[in-house]
Amino acid sequence: MDKILGILTELRPEFDYTQSNDFIADGLLDSFDMISLVSELEEKFNVTIDALDIVPENFGGVEAIVNMIRKNGAEV
Repeated sequence: MDKILGILTELRPEFDYTQSNDFIADGLLDSFDMISLVSELEEKFNVTIDALDIVPENFGGVEAIVNMIRKNGAEV
């Protein structure tokens, strides 16, 4: 989880992701950020994230992101 928070902070350092329960609804991530985040996650966790998984529900919070990564075969 710390790795994911680190990636998010690098992506958008102006936000405190620990204070949000829904990154999308709170405006912390937009569609461009999601694509950038997927690229970083794929590189850091050596996983390929399926295009069908790039939906707002999988980026609502750290737990949702962890579940998506695990679904695609990587350990977090």
